[in-house]
Amino acid sequence: MKLTKPRLALICGILCISIFPILIKLRLASGLISAFYRMFLAVVLLLPYVLLSKNFKFPTLKLTLLAALCGILFASDVAVWNIAIQDSSATQASLLTNLSPLWVGIGSFLFLKSKPATNFWIGTVVSLFGMVTLVGFSFFLELNFDQAFLFAVLSGIFYSIYLLVSKNVLSHVDVLSFMTISLLASSAYLGILCYALDESFTGFSNTGWFVFVLQAIICQLCAWLSISYATQHMRATRVSLSLLSQAVITSILAWLFLEEQITLQMVFGGMILLFGIRITFYDKTISLGRFFSKN
Repeated sequence: MKLTKPRLALICGILCISIFPILIKLRLASGLISAFYRMFLAVVLLLPYVLLSKNFKFPTLKLTLLAALCGILFASDVAVWNIAIQDSSATQASLLTNLSPLWVGIGSFLFLKSKPATNFWIGTVVSLFGMVTLVGFSFFLELNFDQAFLFAVLSGIFYSIYLLVSKNVLSHVDVLSFMTISLLASSAYLGILCYALDESFTGFSNTGWFVFVLQAIICQLCAWLSISYATQHMRATRVSLSLLSQAVITSILAWLFLEEQITLQMVFGGMILLFGIRITFYDKTISLGRFFSKN
């Protein structure tokens, strides 16, 4: 598989967002206020650069509103996922939010001209089986269908809609302008929401503030500038499925820093998951009928 610039950007983005569940699990702030500072500090850092370098270009009113909608969708995704991680296990929250490739595939089939290829559906099935193996089949018997469960599923739905809408916007708007508008909308939306719910904007430890800055720089700016660039040049279905590999990297980081155990089953499941993602990057269409007819 040739490592083109969009694919390298996607790999970089995945590596950057993989540390996010680890930072949230530290519980240094509520999930909602953590989401706000992730967006707010990111736009504070990005805005002076795009204005001074004159890289910001105002799109049409329609595209500006769509970019702002992307910001609200992404902010909603991050907020409910933060809450799901803190109110349940990171494993359950990550698994359920990573069902987003299914929603993206269905949404692409229904609303986009570019329909998901056969390889996408095969890769999705293989990757989801790998995800189930990674987590453990018995895990599903213990699922608790509470608020955290619903929020984790909702996170995946928000993200899938975000990816489909942003794919459309990024075909007409450059990445920096899109990110600036999106982050401004995210910050305003989450700021109003936090204020309405009486969240505290101050009183955090030095470690807490450091984690906020880390989230803004690595998990937001570095990650989503890279992923937005990849989305601009790749299929939305392929990008969404590739993001499943985040679960593998997060598991390794959790083992290193949170002393969570990695079993042989998790390693095997991670290999299946990554193989499923590799299928979607296979250029020739896989024909199951032709495969079985030869055997």
